[in-house]
Amino acid sequence: MKGLTPTLLLVPGLMCDAAVWSPLLPALAPLAQCHVVDHGEANSLGAMADQLLATAPPNFALAGHSMGGRVALEVMRRAPERVTHLALLDTGYKAKAPGAAGEEEARKRYALLDIARTQGVRAMAQVWVQGMVAPHRLADADLIESIVAMLARKSAEVFAHQIQALLDRPDTQDVLAAVRVPTLVACGQEDSWSPPAQHDEIASYIPARPLVHTVPQAGHMATMEQAHRCAQLMIHWLVSS
Repeated sequence: MKGLTPTLLLVPGLMCDAAVWSPLLPALAPLAQCHVVDHGEANSLGAMADQLLATAPPNFALAGHSMGGRVALEVMRRAPERVTHLALLDTGYKAKAPGAAGEEEARKRYALLDIARTQGVRAMAQVWVQGMVAPHRLADADLIESIVAMLARKSAEVFAHQIQALLDRPDTQDVLAAVRVPTLVACGQEDSWSPPAQHDEIASYIPARPLVHTVPQAGHMATMEQAHRCAQLMIHWLVSS
């Protein structure tokens, strides 16, 4: 990565904050000025991308996790010339499916929102986390608490806004086809929400020959489950040109 002090913008996913990236920062800090994005009250992926661009430096590396990967692709739609490197972790690229499949996704998301509104965000997070880590990590009380506590720092209203953003998400196959910068596509090997096969599809649309990896013994929250492995992948990505 060229430049004296490059900037790396780290984009968190649904209901996540800096905690989803913080385990990687000690390894990444020597290579770049790392800044974690806050989506605030934005209720569309486009608005999240616009907010990011409004405060970003002229050029920067960009990494998105989960919903953050979709935000990163909206940044690429708007200002690809400003992005020097792109990383997409545990994410997706398709719009909500039509018909019954899309309706079922919305039903599941709104069921979690109902728990957040009636029982509290922490209660919702305790349900949500069950499918978000590799099954063997469910017994790791410290990891689970760190994820639950992170989600509980957000409000049910923020959850509602971000659910709306995800249900209204655009297809980004055209954006992927236009990527020309060094790109990392990675996910947890046991990510049941955004599985490896989906990331193979993402990589297949990118003409810039991306780095493609699965992270062993990790689910959807790979950066928190296997921080060392994720950091090594991102270091390799950042120094590529």
